[in-house]
Amino acid sequence: MQMDEKGRERLWSDYSRTKSSELREKLILEYAPLVKIVAGRLSMYLGYNVEYDDLVSYGIFGLIDAIDKYDLNKQNKFETYASLRIRGEILDQIRKMDWIPRTVRQRQKQIDTAIREIESLTGRNASDEEIAQKLGISQDEYCDWQSQLKITNVVSLNEFMESGSDVPNARNSSSHFANPEERYEENELKEVLRDSLNLLTEKERRVIELYYYEDLTLKEISVILEVSESRVSQLHTKALTRMKDKMGKYMGFLAGA
Repeated sequence: MQMDEKGRERLWSDYSRTKSSELREKLILEYAPLVKIVAGRLSMYLGYNVEYDDLVSYGIFGLIDAIDKYDLNKQNKFETYASLRIRGEILDQIRKMDWIPRTVRQRQKQIDTAIREIESLTGRNASDEEIAQKLGISQDEYCDWQSQLKITNVVSLNEFMESGSDVPNARNSSSHFANPEERYEENELKEVLRDSLNLLTEKERRVIELYYYEDLTLKEISVILEVSESRVSQLHTKALTRMKDKMGKYMGFLAGA
């Protein structure tokens, strides 16, 4: 049974004071559901590339690391801090195992190049049909390529962690941006995100908004947009591909969402 907020505060206070292994174990069990939530989100990107249970196993190590390193005196909410640690550990393990085939990396570059060339020529967003034609493949093949590219997109989201960046979660930004430098970064993030969203089609933008801001599932989004879940997943992958160059270091903002 999960504790209420006051119970968690007492547990953290006691653990911070004693560093008891028994209390540490209680914290791990208390926040274990958070690992499942993060693993579930990542499984949407990775699809058949990796088993959900493996993601959970990797994430547990991230949770333990977060508990060991969390500073109770800081204002950061533990769930936000732990989510980044959990996600980072999962993606780090995926990278170490090199589950991204060379052909998938090459296809990512081909798609990026095709999109840039089409949009440079037409001055508007490239459609699926145009991209497939530019690549010399059928639309069905292009959909297959997009499914394979999920893993490259999610691994790219973790790059900001390795560089030491600490981009706060937008949902909690008001409590984190305290000094002028941080407020400047918040404004910069909002500007970059706005510009990135403007690159998307209406449906792509809607998927990003519903998924990251409204916390809806693929199934819920598919009902709202009146398309299949697989189509929602494709739109999400396309949106991240378009946003990647514009977002730069702030791509990690989506990882923390």
